[in-house]
Amino acid sequence: MHIVAKHLTKSFGSFQATKDVSFEIEKGKLIGLLGPSGGGKTTILRMLAGLEEPDSGDILFHGKRVNDEPPQARGIGFVFQNYALFRHMSVFDNIAFGLTVQKKSRAHIKERVQELVELTGLKGLEKRLPHQLSGGQRQRVAFARAIAPEPQLLLLDEPFAAIDAKVRKELRTWLKEMIDRVGITTIFVTHDQEEAVEVADQIMIIHNGRLEQQGTPIDIYKHPTTPFVAEFIGESNPVADISNLRGFDAQRVPGAKAIIRPEFIEIGLPEEISFPSAAEHGIVKHVYFRGIHWQIEVEVEGSRLFAYRTLELPELHVGDEVAVLIHRLYVFNEKEQLILENGLKVDPLPVHI
Repeated sequence: MHIVAKHLTKSFGSFQATKDVSFEIEKGKLIGLLGPSGGGKTTILRMLAGLEEPDSGDILFHGKRVNDEPPQARGIGFVFQNYALFRHMSVFDNIAFGLTVQKKSRAHIKERVQELVELTGLKGLEKRLPHQLSGGQRQRVAFARAIAPEPQLLLLDEPFAAIDAKVRKELRTWLKEMIDRVGITTIFVTHDQEEAVEVADQIMIIHNGRLEQQGTPIDIYKHPTTPFVAEFIGESNPVADISNLRGFDAQRVPGAKAIIRPEFIEIGLPEEISFPSAAEHGIVKHVYFRGIHWQIEVEVEGSRLFAYRTLELPELHVGDEVAVLIHRLYVFNEKEQLILENGLKVDPLPVHI
């Protein structure tokens, strides 16, 4: 299903849940609605489903305006955060529910349910009741029930929120593979950026009722268009004033706010730094072991920055004086967004013997 939303606005009393939200979603894409709690993600999902009516704006499915169509006429499957399975029904009957409502033949229902049981890895569990299943299995039943009537659009409201971390990671991979196989346009709500980056073809960042940015995970990570996106996606170091940082021209973007990602920073002894002449002087304030690397908190020109350091290099300690090379940073003001490179990085002159 190809989806277009134009200027969607929705309020609940004095609270404005969405503010002039517009976007387009291509058929067959898996879209992550990502943002902090209360930002408007679920409201957008419910408006698409027909469970909420926008105060203004239009929703178009394949070019047809559907604002006035009831949920059952929109060709949508919906998976809720709490699964919403029928407790007295078996796995088979839960999956078959939508088909039964559509009054499909018994033969069709049996064939379709068996197909989905295979697809979702539930074979052998058809006669079990929901309370006899694990959380991951219940979520798979909910997915199977939602896609049984062959909807054109699948909506998932924080589908993995009630599942433990290990199973959640397994289900992410499973969901991605399943959507690729069945080809249904799918939108899922999450506040977990790792989940969105890992699963989604595209991410829509929702904040304070507005669409901040839409794009592929890598585009949003590498090219954030607003300070909020730069700080929300990945780890970041906000810096109010870059005029004290070596190698960066603060006059190029007057009044700019800067964001520095930890991977933009090289930290260590001067002899370990690739361009020591371009580095700042820093003092180590904290050292955190993160499994695959050290995370170092360092003070530079009155600012606290976080950087990564490989485990292959000698361990740093609180109080150590270090060189801190900032390779690049994002800068934002009201007019533009730029990536600035450190202008003092110059390759050393070759030595002639």
